[in-house]
Amino acid sequence: MKSLYLVGIIITIIVGSFFNWILCCEVEATPIENIETIAPKETSMVVNPLVIIDSTGNFNYKTNDNFNFNKSDFIILRPLGAGVEEGIAQLKDYLNGDGAKFIDVTGFYSIAEENNSAFPNLGLARANAVKNHLIAKGVSSKKINTYGELKPNLKVQDSIYVGPVSFVITNDSNFKDAEAVVENIKKNPIVLYFETGRSTITLTEEQRAKYLSIVQAMDKVDDVSVQIIGHTDTTGNAENNKVLGKERAEFIKTYLVRNGISSENIETISRGETEPIADNNTNEGRAKNRRTVITIKN
Repeated sequence: MKSLYLVGIIITIIVGSFFNWILCCEVEATPIENIETIAPKETSMVVNPLVIIDSTGNFNYKTNDNFNFNKSDFIILRPLGAGVEEGIAQLKDYLNGDGAKFIDVTGFYSIAEENNSAFPNLGLARANAVKNHLIAKGVSSKKINTYGELKPNLKVQDSIYVGPVSFVITNDSNFKDAEAVVENIKKNPIVLYFETGRSTITLTEEQRAKYLSIVQAMDKVDDVSVQIIGHTDTTGNAENNKVLGKERAEFIKTYLVRNGISSENIETISRGETEPIADNNTNEGRAKNRRTVITIKN
């Protein structure tokens, strides 16, 4: 009996202590309203409107969409906005309906970019890419003049150059003596040299200028196409050299296609080791014979 009495006292003490803690002690908690919520920052899109105006006519078009390019690149980023396609459709009808109107397309580039194209500068390469898109949409190549220009403060977002092109409607075709240009290219073609067994090339500034002339001639003169002729030295056997000459010509063709010339307008030929221009018994002579010639024919 005495044991039961002691147990009862202990239970009473424990229960009393528990309720005393519940009723008398404050449990600290952070109010919900005091928790700071940080909203994510909104990234606003950079806008550089495409504007096409004929200052001496009645064409006026503007859209917030535009042609965009990755840094140091001349491939148009797709898909294009609906505003760009609508503007091109209207421009096509306007130009094709007036024989005295032409469009100047100027591509811009920044000093921070590298020129990995076949053109004298990256701006010209971008203008040429836009030109090819206009042609694909029905604008005659004879109606399009292309230019390239270094320009500061181009609009950039996440390494994408937003709208680095301009459009000006003009009355000048800006390609004089087209036939003379064609004949000059035939007399002074682009000649590229290769190391033995290799099929890589880097264009010089002079070769880039000649390439621009080839592209312009093809745009402005009817029935003009590119011919690429591969040559080798006598290292190895004649059969392998015939194949190597063709591979070099095809390599250059791929390069030109990437730079805006349609593959349908390019013919590749291999002469192998059959048409040397120097002595194959010397290193200097063999170096001259390892060449690919880019010219035009009509």
